[in-house]
Amino acid sequence: MLTCLYQNNPQFGETEKNLEQAIKVMEGIKADLVVLPELFATGYQFTSISELEGLAEEIPDGSTSDALIRYARNKNLYLVFGIAERDNGKYYNSAVLVGPDGLVGLYRKSHLFYEEKLFFTPGDTGFNVYDIGFARVGIMICYDWWFPEAARTIALKGADIICHPANLVLTGCHMAMRTRSLENGVYSVTANRIGSEARGGKPELKFTGKSQIVDPKGEVILSLEESKGGIAVIDIDVERARDKSITAMNDRFNDRRPELYKII
Repeated sequence: MLTCLYQNNPQFGETEKNLEQAIKVMEGIKADLVVLPELFATGYQFTSISELEGLAEEIPDGSTSDALIRYARNKNLYLVFGIAERDNGKYYNSAVLVGPDGLVGLYRKSHLFYEEKLFFTPGDTGFNVYDIGFARVGIMICYDWWFPEAARTIALKGADIICHPANLVLTGCHMAMRTRSLENGVYSVTANRIGSEARGGKPELKFTGKSQIVDPKGEVILSLEESKGGIAVIDIDVERARDKSITAMNDRFNDRRPELYKII
């Protein structure tokens, strides 16, 4: 299964320009699944609700979703992308899964990071898994990585791949996602951004780049640079994510003791 990640440095508020750039870069690749960063077309550092209101879109009727649905249909592939969503007067930091037949799934970020709490509503979708034919995929966004329960829930629901759009500023995620993949026996695709933002007198946010794909053994099998945008594709064997054995006598899920974890 040809799996692709895209890493960019979006110009804040230049949604159409950032979208066009992503589509232009994707034109040069062949893939079954492409993962784009969190808030890839708007930028990240909002300074007011009114600013967010002007950039957020309804799903799937907004211009960004519509363009990427058409792209997925024309290219016969699946896309996961981060977007600022508007729904019934609320705003969500969301990720959308689209494919040749249109909208497949929507995830709203569960764990809001830092000043996201000033603008976005915590997600209410939970962690769902979607069968896209080649594989079963789940979605989490950026700071969700800090909570191992998120990845474990996705894996227990049968995902082969965790799609992970991100705008990372904290260190530790790249290593943590290796652990998430290892402990759950799944692939993870972390599509991060590069560059920095310092808007409205706010402290500068420096994004860490190094988008990566990790295999079910916790090994990084594809990685982009820390400070350069780009796109890359790798062929993965989905069947590897369906073998949960650790040794001949141990299994990641069968050895669990849920009765001992009730405090969670």
